[in-house]
Amino acid sequence: MTLPPSIASVGAACAHVLLTPDPAAKLMAARAVARAWRLGRLAHRFDAAMPDRPARPAAPELLPANRMPKRGRIGSDRARIAMLHALAHIECVAIDLAFDLIGRFGGEFPSAFTDEWMRVGADEAMHFALLDRRLRQMGSHYGALPAHDGLWEAAEETAHDALARLAVVPMVLEARALDITPATVERFEHVGDSASARILRRIMIDEIRHVSAGTNWFGWATNGLGLNAANHYQILVKRHFRGTLKPPFNDSARRQAGLTEDFYVPLAS
Repeated sequence: MTLPPSIASVGAACAHVLLTPDPAAKLMAARAVARAWRLGRLAHRFDAAMPDRPARPAAPELLPANRMPKRGRIGSDRARIAMLHALAHIECVAIDLAFDLIGRFGGEFPSAFTDEWMRVGADEAMHFALLDRRLRQMGSHYGALPAHDGLWEAAEETAHDALARLAVVPMVLEARALDITPATVERFEHVGDSASARILRRIMIDEIRHVSAGTNWFGWATNGLGLNAANHYQILVKRHFRGTLKPPFNDSARRQAGLTEDFYVPLAS
């Protein structure tokens, strides 16, 4: 897929991804934008407003988290499909989160910020493709089940502040995935679904890099403002994150990402 000739800037390209409703087309748009940036075809210019909400397809139906159906034990095909569908939805929204971060806040950072988050956006598109393909192998597809909109609610809460966005999305929500994915992989392996387990292991390797990107740029920005990174992180999480940080934490994976215990342990419930 190539971008329309009218799209010549990073800002316009990011808005294009967000305004593409069809998941398959969004995946292709994300890849095309990341490639165009890598090849030097997009000006480092932020001349397009990011939408308040991305365009969404008719399916999946978006429900409040407390109305989501229970998935049940992962041993059944139905429960495994439900788990993979939930993860596919997270990755689909993560495409929008990556490109919204660039388009909304990229002008506040050096071009290396755009380099890194373009790679993240391309990763999220690949993750979504892997999960949707696995769902189809199991007789389902993305959109077949309802999903919840909690990830984009976090984006709305932090739409005014780059540091708040970095603190809440990569450094809380994506870091949480580092905590829970190993146990999820074990459950898939235990029931003999090694194909799904391999996908989740691959995604987790990439997610360590994504958390690292958030942590590194958060540190860059707080250092420039003369702020203590861990203290300011705690202030922003208390202010903008609606949930709680619950142990157990995958301290090893978090440490690989540069997210050390002095950031999150003081916030643990």
